[in-house]
Amino acid sequence: MRWDNLVDNPAATGDTALFGTSAVTTRTFDTPEFRGITFHEIRARSILNRVPGASRMPFEWTVNPYRGCTHACVYCFARKTHSYLDLDTGIGFDSQIVVKINAPELLSRQLGSRQWHGAHIAMGTNVDCYQRAEGRYRLMPGILTALRDHANPFSILTKGTLILRDLELLRQAAEVTEVGVSVSVGFVDQQLWRTVEPGTPSPERRLDVVRTLTDHGIGCGVLMAPVIPFLGDHPDQLRATVRAIAASGATSVTPLVLHLRPGAREWFMAWLREHHPHLVARYERLYAEGSYAPKWYQRRITRHVHELATEFGIGPSSGRTMPRRIPARPVPDTVSPEPTQLTLL
Repeated sequence: MRWDNLVDNPAATGDTALFGTSAVTTRTFDTPEFRGITFHEIRARSILNRVPGASRMPFEWTVNPYRGCTHACVYCFARKTHSYLDLDTGIGFDSQIVVKINAPELLSRQLGSRQWHGAHIAMGTNVDCYQRAEGRYRLMPGILTALRDHANPFSILTKGTLILRDLELLRQAAEVTEVGVSVSVGFVDQQLWRTVEPGTPSPERRLDVVRTLTDHGIGCGVLMAPVIPFLGDHPDQLRATVRAIAASGATSVTPLVLHLRPGAREWFMAWLREHHPHLVARYERLYAEGSYAPKWYQRRITRHVHELATEFGIGPSSGRTMPRRIPARPVPDTVSPEPTQLTLL
């Protein structure tokens, strides 16, 4: 396993490694939810990651407290990142999880640096920051606290229901800065979900998250991703998904067609050959030009989803999370000198 000499951009940073072998502790837990999963706990040297200039992403900075993801989505584009550590991009990506245990304090220190100017930070854009490991390591409360305390704008994209644990922190942050939350729901087909996203909460539970966040004043959009060609793109499937998204109270819906980058492409195609061999040739033709489906196909899906969104009363978004700032709670003009009895109602 290659831990040493791991840098995002050695020429630019001059660092020799993000962390060394001596900083790694490997653990396994014999509990049902973590059986078969290995955690590599590391003390990272940096937690703010600059997005490459050639990226299509609408943000410049990310925070990723984890590498690898137990959601085990067969199409996950982040699988390639495991190869940087000489870890397997297939089963290894699903079961060998790198945990940056010092992420909260490191982020707080970096946000307080004179070199940092408060740029928007995106989370959940590589692997899910609310995957199952977060239930044990609890890194996100400290991360959200740091962002709140520095009034730094941020957004979160997740498939996890664990985000509701941090609802109050999200509300507090939204009082002082721009906060965007999106939940990823590409389809509501139960059979498709169980085979391509085996480690995730069901689409229904994710839409319950949208509903709960919205009910508590935090507008939540839905990234309808991925729309999977020939498996999840039938008009009836698209209609059912958009209808369910609208019923959840989502502020927007943004469709995104499946893309197959190196690392993810090999794993997905192996899965396709096993489960849907009759589709292999069609995929090879559709993705013959590279990682992305042809523009005509993407435009067709986008147009159809936007038409359905209009029909069901929700609007499309521009492709990024919806920032929201909650007005600060009013402060009373005077403070009573007497103690106040708190009540539940």
